[in-house]
Amino acid sequence: MPELHRFLVLVLALVLDPAMAEPVDDRAATRGFVGDMASRHGLDPAAVQALLDRARFRQDIIDAMERPYEERPWREYRKLFLTPSRIEGGVRFWRENAETLARAELAYGVEPEIIVAVIGVETSYGGNLGGHRVLDALTTLGFSYPRRADFFRHELEEFLLLSREERIDAAKVLGSYAGAMGKPQFIASSYRAYAVDFDGDGRRDLWNSNPDVIASVANYFRDHGWQRGEPVAVRAELGTRLAAGIPIAEKRPLEPNVTAGELRVAGIDWRAPLASSTPVTLIRLEGRGEEYWVGLENFYVITRYNHSNLYAMAVHQLSQEIRRRYAGET
Repeated sequence: MPELHRFLVLVLALVLDPAMAEPVDDRAATRGFVGDMASRHGLDPAAVQALLDRARFRQDIIDAMERPYEERPWREYRKLFLTPSRIEGGVRFWRENAETLARAELAYGVEPEIIVAVIGVETSYGGNLGGHRVLDALTTLGFSYPRRADFFRHELEEFLLLSREERIDAAKVLGSYAGAMGKPQFIASSYRAYAVDFDGDGRRDLWNSNPDVIASVANYFRDHGWQRGEPVAVRAELGTRLAAGIPIAEKRPLEPNVTAGELRVAGIDWRAPLASSTPVTLIRLEGRGEEYWVGLENFYVITRYNHSNLYAMAVHQLSQEIRRRYAGET
């Protein structure tokens, strides 16, 4: 019984405190990774191995990957983000950073409400930056999650390079269960590719510098094709029938693949003026009933930030609410 008792105590401790889990221990894969970091990037192999030895396998991260928010229906997903606190917080963030947002719009051509809404959906304007060590997240997913191991090993590589470039302590950085970081929740490869030093201090700091955060989101959107002043999505109505052959996107995004004119002919109607030649996507979401939307190029751009129509719709609708409230106060 004493041995059984000690075993049960250990199991309970691991359940209550996932940080006590075993080190990540795929030795063949980690050796190969260490060798690659040394040969391709000139990192000290002993230092890389020492860092990996500090990583911990986290079953809770695997579990979170298997139940993403985006698996919920739109009617539930919407409630998570279209809340009074997120709308009020967005207005406050805009008011406190109005000059920087205006400067970023001029430089990158992305409207303030979109930038603010992304930061609001991602971290509630910095209120929830994530509680997982990025090192644990990326090693767990890179060496113990076969379905996407290649992707996360690449992100681990990018993270170590980012740590060197931006003088970040890789063993201490906290983020999401998927390794996303800072107020805009950039993964390491996006951080390296799109983050901007907008306050001129010589660093790209997505935790503490709102100018860097704002400009980095704007830069990401510009580089993915954002069209300033163009609509994002319009509510649509399905006629008596939908003509065959029209692709319908649900949770997974589709690049605009038909024209507005073709949708009209197929039996879809909406009120907003759209040129017949405008590329669009027909989207169906699970609201109180079925909701149909016409998604435009800018909607698809939002899905490049997070590959989910639910995410893009939440950003779009939150941005509209924030803009209306902000306009009413100024």
